[in-house]
Amino acid sequence: MSMEILANLKPKDTAGKLAKNFIYNPLTSVLAAFLLIIGYLSLQIMPREEDPQIAISGGSIIVPAPGLNSKEIEKLITEPLEQKLREVNGVEHIYSVSTDNVAIVNVMYYIGQNREISNLKIYDKVMQNMDMMPRNAMQPLIKPLDIDIDIPIVNIAFYQKNQNIDYNTFVQTIENLKKEINTIQNISKTELKGAKREQFNVEVDLGKLKSYNLSLGQIANGISSIATRVPDISSKTADNKLVVFGIKNAIETVEDIENIMVAQYMGSPIYLRDIAKVSSGVDFQKEQSAKMIFKEENIIKEVDQVTLTIAKLAGTNAVFVANDVEKLLASKEANLEKMGIAFKTTRNYGERADEAVNELVHHLVITIIIIAVMLVFFLGWKESLIVTFTVPAILAVTLFVAYMGDQTINRITLFAFLLSLGLLVDAAIIVIENIHRHLHTHGSENRDMDELLVTATDEIGAPTNIATLAIILTMVPMAFVGGMMGEFMKPIPLNVPIALIASLFVAYIFTPYLSKKLLKRNDDGAHHHNGNKDQHTHDIKTEEI
Repeated sequence: MSMEILANLKPKDTAGKLAKNFIYNPLTSVLAAFLLIIGYLSLQIMPREEDPQIAISGGSIIVPAPGLNSKEIEKLITEPLEQKLREVNGVEHIYSVSTDNVAIVNVMYYIGQNREISNLKIYDKVMQNMDMMPRNAMQPLIKPLDIDIDIPIVNIAFYQKNQNIDYNTFVQTIENLKKEINTIQNISKTELKGAKREQFNVEVDLGKLKSYNLSLGQIANGISSIATRVPDISSKTADNKLVVFGIKNAIETVEDIENIMVAQYMGSPIYLRDIAKVSSGVDFQKEQSAKMIFKEENIIKEVDQVTLTIAKLAGTNAVFVANDVEKLLASKEANLEKMGIAFKTTRNYGERADEAVNELVHHLVITIIIIAVMLVFFLGWKESLIVTFTVPAILAVTLFVAYMGDQTINRITLFAFLLSLGLLVDAAIIVIENIHRHLHTHGSENRDMDELLVTATDEIGAPTNIATLAIILTMVPMAFVGGMMGEFMKPIPLNVPIALIASLFVAYIFTPYLSKKLLKRNDDGAHHHNGNKDQHTHDIKTEEI
């Protein structure tokens, strides 16, 4: 009988039609489980970041022009290039530097421009105007800004725990580790910062140089005979010596340099070892160094350190990448310890992103529990249970749509969920409240339960749809906010409308379905109420007689 009444029922709104089609559908429970599963998987799989990715485009154009001074560079290269670059659509700022022999022009696009297209625009504009360059200008170097991979997610500081390992072996070990880390999936860029360059140091004794009537040019020519290029010569040191830098090629050992014959004196060969001290070391003329201060066993230590920075590919999960790096380091820790190399992770963006997401998810769960407890006092525990189910179902749909849209889960994405959480339960509360009213209305005991649920849902369909649409329209203007703020807040206008639309479908499909399973009419109360009414009517008629 119930199925026949339901088949003859003609709902007017989408809400009633959804309720009618799903209230007996055996796939409704499967759909509920499916939504919760894809939501959980989306939460686990979605790339996690602390902050949303912001599309920043730009680049630098470097034009070498040997022989031109800064004024000539400015007039002949920088200013004409600036004028042409201003013709490119989307360029916000242009900065330039004109110095002797080189011009540097920096281009910054409006935030939100497509990076690949922006880079292509710069390249095309420069190449189209190469004929404007002066004759002695060299091929321009175009270096695009790549903010996606330039910011590291993991920084690891390595330092020598003891003196059992020399500096060059220390750096080379880290270089080898860097190559291994670079093979990890989704690693885009690794850099070693703070390391001094390995080299052979040639300290020339100026007194002996003068006594043999030699020049530095002769020494440079001698070294160049086994090197790929003539070494640079630095200024004098404090003890009146010169330091010559060489590049290791045919030079393998200190003896190779010491045995270089630089001249002949009175028929005897003069070797480099006769006039200079040769040693294998690092570029100790580089005064800059990085230090790390930390507390170990209640002792504050300050050590020289070399930092390995690791960046990830855009759109990948910072948590997974950071964990993969940590696993590799853990597997190498014992060997590094034997060599006298220790390390500390000074930055772990993946760990911070994971903590931020987990904290917001924790707050999300607390908010759902608070809503459930409040509804118990106003509607009852069964009604509260029904409404509470709709919240994770709605969030599951929203998370899945965000995952399919290549979004990342970050503090702004979850803030959008928290912002819309109070709005998400509106549709379900309205539906369950109207069902509750119909169940306790006089005469409800004579109505079919299925008809009552579908009718109650259909009644509130139109006003609920309009109210939800009005809330969605208030979020739309946020999508047109420009600049950094617009890019930062973009997850809100993207996710809140999806969540609100999902809330309607979930409320119309699952609220009547769960109400049929959990709620019952108070038939006894209803009959008792009717009995009192009949008795009262009989008394009135008796008095009239």
